[in-house]
Amino acid sequence: MSVSIRLKRFGAKKRPYYRIVVTNSTAPRDGKTIEEVGYYHPVEKNDQFSFQADRIREWVDKGAQVSPTVKSLLNKHQFFLG
Repeated sequence: MSVSIRLKRFGAKKRPYYRIVVTNSTAPRDGKTIEEVGYYHPVEKNDQFSFQADRIREWVDKGAQVSPTVKSLLNKHQFFLG
């Protein structure tokens, strides 16, 4: 089973917010997840992004693939994935 770390969309039309989740790579975008490791609220002014660095690092060490969008968000907040 291939595991990926990606965004899961919530919210109303034109007011999205996302959860950073660990999921099976073949699951649908908003489908069942293994674990939630953070969130991203692009519309909010403050408290826009939060994540559990230790859990993300653990999943990456186990072989999880990080999506390009999540990788850019993590890099923007000084969390580099080697």
